[in-house]
Amino acid sequence: MSSNTAPWDSLDTYDNGLTFFTGVVETVPADCWTAPSPCDGWTALDVLGHVGEAALVGARILRGGEREFNRHDPPSSAVEGDPAVWWAAAAAQARQALAEVTDLDREVDSPVGRRTVREGLSFPAVDLYLHGWDLAAATGSRVRFPAEAVQFIRDVFAHVPDEVTRRPGVFGAPVEVGADRDETDHILGFAGRDPDWSA
Repeated sequence: MSSNTAPWDSLDTYDNGLTFFTGVVETVPADCWTAPSPCDGWTALDVLGHVGEAALVGARILRGGEREFNRHDPPSSAVEGDPAVWWAAAAAQARQALAEVTDLDREVDSPVGRRTVREGLSFPAVDLYLHGWDLAAATGSRVRFPAEAVQFIRDVFAHVPDEVTRRPGVFGAPVEVGADRDETDHILGFAGRDPDWSA
């Protein structure tokens, strides 16, 4: 990241993450939604359903709405109609809610308790990049994370203890990545993903 570029906060990272994830969604061929993904047991459509559902719930929480919800199982069952169109609608709702945020330190009720908007957006922001990579990998593509996102993700990881992240449904055990690999690959390895994964 250049020295004259301000670091992203959680709002910046989430907003840019929506753009990043959308860019991946728009490249997925129609016949690839059933392809396996790096997320064990999930297809590409499951990844989309998980991220889209989280975006919709997050938008509701930001607006002070109901925080409790029942996740779809499998996540793909949350997707209605054309996957890209469904995601575009979910992302639009998330962006509308973000536009109404004026104070990142305002507290809101979330599924994990009372948190500031800043804290509440942090992990969903990271998810947009990690799952964007998952979705791209499911179609045989590779994406790189922007430098600003890399720094934000590293900062989040540095402040979250392993007992929070190293559990089913979050991150698996770290994957060793060579010193010569780039920042994206090192983040993927920390998050329990093999940067060289293929279906």
